Amino acid sequence: MSAPLRIASVNVNGVRAAFRKGMGDWLEDRGVDILALQEVRAATSDLETLFGPDWNILHDAATAKGRAGVAIVSRRSAGIHRVALGADDFDSAGRWIEADFDIDGTLVTVVSTYVHSGEVDTPKQVEKFRFLEAMLERLPALREHNPLSLVVGDLNVGHTELDIKNWKGNVKRAGFLPAERSYFDRYLGPAGETVTGVDGVTGTGLGWVDVGRQAAGQVPGPYTWWSQRGQAFDTDTGWRIDYHLATPELAALASGYTIDRAAAYDQRWSDHAPVVVDYAV
Repeated sequence: MSAPLRIASVNVNGVRAAFRKGMGDWLEDRGVDILALQEVRAATSDLETLFGPDWNILHDAATAKGRAGVAIVSRRSAGIHRVALGADDFDSAGRWIEADFDIDGTLVTVVSTYVHSGEVDTPKQVEKFRFLEAMLERLPALREHNPLSLVVGDLNVGHTELDIKNWKGNVKRAGFLPAERSYFDRYLGPAGETVTGVDGVTGTGLGWVDVGRQAAGQVPGPYTWWSQRGQAFDTDTGWRIDYHLATPELAALASGYTIDRAAAYDQRWSDHAPVVVDYAV
């Protein structure tokens, strides 16, 4: 039996800075086959230099230089990749990249995505809702394209009260707005059934699976992001906003879900921790 496919995702908060702080050492020891990156904030040439010739790189930079940016770095070449999401007039550059991988005759589709952080009552929040709406449209098409599909990345929404340490103080802030969380209720609701979101809005469930919650159960966290301010990391006052969202077919093959939280604050190379999962494809 061949080894499972190890897929990791992390918001690197600037890939060049992450490598300066030790990301390369983590990667060398982790046995990752496919690595999804968010907030790359660098050029493709920078990625090629940092990762070297043993890695294949797919990269979609943001329209604004030095902002956002998503990539999929892998030990094998992708058969095809796509970067557009949403309507033609919607700028999703640097926030959504899909790739199809042939894993010994089995097709696996991986998406690296970086959802807007948003800001209440600003154009940033409008763009965030447009992105979440575009995902609502794209997820069913992805599953139809390939039953073994996976969307990973920094989705910038804590789905439930279990996903944020201090949720009561954040219900009116971007990242935990009921209207944002309601999209996740639909993404993860029973396929084809009417789902009532936390904001009271109804829609059709898409049937995707939150692999992290599937693995951890109904417990607080485990968190993937901690503010750089104060003692958030030391007190584990975090948010779980980095996900592996899988089709049911792929989620059934998942094991070994791990958040690679640094041992100490000064050993971090990003404010997010990598999320690593094995898939027995």
